[in-house]
Amino acid sequence: MATINNNYLKLKAGYLFPEIARRVNAFAEANPDAKIIRLGIGDVTEPLPAACRTAMIKAVEDMGDRDSFKGYGPEQGYAWLREKIAARDFQARGCEVDASEIFVSDGSKCDCGNILDIFGDRNTIAVTDPVYPVYVDTNVMAGHTGDANGGTHPARNRGEYEGLIYLPITAENNFTAQIPSQPVDLIYLCFPNNPTGSTATREHLQAWVDYARANGSIIFFDAAYEAFITDPNIPHSIYEIEGARECAIEFRSFSKNAGFTGTRCALTVVPKTLTGKAADGSDVELWKLWNRRQSTKFNGVSYIVQRGAEAVYSEEGQTQVKALIDFYMENARIIREKLTAAGLAVYGGVNAPYVWVKTPSGLSSWDFFDRLLSTCNVVGTPGSGFGAAGEGYFRISAFNSRENVEEAMQRITAKFKM
Repeated sequence: MATINNNYLKLKAGYLFPEIARRVNAFAEANPDAKIIRLGIGDVTEPLPAACRTAMIKAVEDMGDRDSFKGYGPEQGYAWLREKIAARDFQARGCEVDASEIFVSDGSKCDCGNILDIFGDRNTIAVTDPVYPVYVDTNVMAGHTGDANGGTHPARNRGEYEGLIYLPITAENNFTAQIPSQPVDLIYLCFPNNPTGSTATREHLQAWVDYARANGSIIFFDAAYEAFITDPNIPHSIYEIEGARECAIEFRSFSKNAGFTGTRCALTVVPKTLTGKAADGSDVELWKLWNRRQSTKFNGVSYIVQRGAEAVYSEEGQTQVKALIDFYMENARIIREKLTAAGLAVYGGVNAPYVWVKTPSGLSSWDFFDRLLSTCNVVGTPGSGFGAAGEGYFRISAFNSRENVEEAMQRITAKFKM
């Protein structure tokens, strides 16, 4: 008889976004005339940049020419795209990243979970709280929960397996990921942060890198929102930090900056200087393991999509992507300022396209969600869905049309003006 992976039974009953969809669909069925404005998920609304569309059309035409027909491509991504990524996103910022260390994929969400394939199942894993749910759920699926009940327990020494541990980031600690007092093996950091919109200073990231090197830890650095950074003093990449090549893997995506959420293209950087420990205590190059994993389980991103991503680095593409980012960040400014003027405590929205709101009148995150939906017909994301420390907060996304953002703010401020 076929058996199942029992770790899936440890997952919470409903993933955050399907539960949101369930509640919204139920409301829409009961109120068919309601004009619902969705500011919940981080999905883009504006058109794919013209430079990318043009490049993809040309790539489709390539498929009709036998001499230029593209069959299987390299699992790691085409060299012409990897070289542009290395030069423009990393080397231009002083990061020592070679094109061969870049792996093009169909999404950083996928890679954040898939990266666990090359690591052992007895690592202690640190995540921030609140946290992008994929980090936690993929570890639960892999059985990295510490005890039979899917929870965690205090480690008495380095040799004891602890599973997942949580690092609260709240207004009380200025949304800073506190470095744990005990050693951990794998560390998920996301900056600019999803969901809080907070950032990490160069000094704070240096402290994390120093900690990781001292403890033999690996940092998983999710930089999916780096393009939205407006403060010139905030690092865009972990590799801007001294020593990061010895302790960090970075994930990036074209989804938000270039509108590729439905097109699917991202990248992961695994430095060839990065190692992990084998069972016999020897050092093993993680690049070789990830390369083998990708070559075995992944056939690469389509030629058409990669040509579209390459166009991001053209002169026209850069101009159009900047305009797209500016558009969403103007939405974030409107949300932040309107809610602040209404008397709500608001965070984020300056270096990230998310605004993190303290729920008013002591409402729980889901109570505020239901009230916002029923009285304003506006959808956001309950903070508790991102973790226990997210309770009492609410995420509002800047990814929508200007008309919808302005209308949503008018509705919310009219109902919740303090």
